[in-house]
Amino acid sequence: MTIRLLEEKDNKAIAAIIRATLLEFGAAHPGTVYYDPTTDDLFNLFKKEGSIYFVVEEEGTLFGGCGIFPSDGLPADTCELVKFYLNGAARGKGVGKALMQKSMDWAKEFGYKQIYLETMPELSTAIGMYVKMGYQHLPAALGNTGHDGCTIWMLKQL
Repeated sequence: MTIRLLEEKDNKAIAAIIRATLLEFGAAHPGTVYYDPTTDDLFNLFKKEGSIYFVVEEEGTLFGGCGIFPSDGLPADTCELVKFYLNGAARGKGVGKALMQKSMDWAKEFGYKQIYLETMPELSTAIGMYVKMGYQHLPAALGNTGHDGCTIWMLKQL
């Protein structure tokens, strides 16, 4: 599998992976990316300065993606790890870890000092991976992501 930058032609496929994953885990709640209209046009969303989105592809098929975004209300040295989803065929093979590491490496190179993320209890496998990657739980949300359906907040120092 290859990790590459998101292209405009990927919008429909990556939105489908995000929504299918949330449905699979019973996490398609209001206040999450499932209902976020930007999920359908990630290519244009990630044109914002200080953001990037990577996808995992094999032989022309997308298996997931992960991005870095300067979400509203976060400190200037803090970005958010966003829209990190893999379909079932890519899970458990180290693909997610590689994808997340590439995103975190980019964030550090860009000059961010911390990475924030929001998630839900239904995504417990991902939460375990976040902890192994050095993320620590926070008592409350940071910034203004608009995803009030997320109830777990984590932060990692770079």
